[in-house]
Amino acid sequence: MSKMNKRMRSASYMQQYETMFQCPICQAAIQIKDLKSMVCKNQHTFDFTKQGYVNMTTHAIKTKYDKALFESRRKISDDHRFFYPVSELLAQKISQYMKDKNMTIVDMGCGEGSQLSDINDILTQVYHKQAVNIGVDLAKEGILTAAKYDDAPMWLVADLAYSPFSKQQFDVVLNILSPSNYEEFTRILKDDGFIMKVVPQHHYLQELRKAIFADTDKQTYSNKDTVERFKQSFGLVEKVDICYTVTLQQDALQALIQMTPLGWTITEQQMHEFLHEGMREITVDLAILIGRKRFVV
Repeated sequence: MSKMNKRMRSASYMQQYETMFQCPICQAAIQIKDLKSMVCKNQHTFDFTKQGYVNMTTHAIKTKYDKALFESRRKISDDHRFFYPVSELLAQKISQYMKDKNMTIVDMGCGEGSQLSDINDILTQVYHKQAVNIGVDLAKEGILTAAKYDDAPMWLVADLAYSPFSKQQFDVVLNILSPSNYEEFTRILKDDGFIMKVVPQHHYLQELRKAIFADTDKQTYSNKDTVERFKQSFGLVEKVDICYTVTLQQDALQALIQMTPLGWTITEQQMHEFLHEGMREITVDLAILIGRKRFVV
């Protein structure tokens, strides 16, 4: 028998869990056919790519989130451990709330996948827990980057509002610095599962914000509306704050600018001034909102 390529390995792995999926077009059940495609009973077909991911969108999506952004985010994450303390805390909380050693986790809006990969590694190595991990993002370049670096999770290009999952499939829904669709998150979350949403706080990337938005009301950030909306949609179990600084050299500062939508508005002059010092302490100030489903009695 010939050695399986990455596409076939991914299809073979996903075949073990095909009951978790449904067609994003007609909501019919999906099967893996010939280790090549995901096919529903109405013959809607989604092919595995040679990189091992599946594109489950129905049309091309235009987005500002490009290859440079995701590669920069991966560089910041892998080379400088920029978000690693957040991944450690998320893994700790997942282990705390999920007593079983086996679980299903989906990262909705996973981007380039670095945090899901880190969380999976920590759960396995530190907490000795196994998880079925799926990363979902609407940006194909993000999923392409994720699949290139780590083929352990399943990677899907899909719309967060019309996700390709059957109802009540996940013990944990992660949503890290990404837009949300709480109705869909509720649908795919198990009744005893947890949603963990990471949101920016007041001082998040304050050094970059100051460089771009000096003397404007955008220099600081408030997450008040985001937190309130979360509390309206889920029962808030816990809010965990995390704040630290990371020292970045000039090349990493360049990657920082490229990895965030804040970089879309920076001028050449602002960038020059921001990079001029050559090294900076950058603030990571985030909150983890941990919630459960609300039930109508």
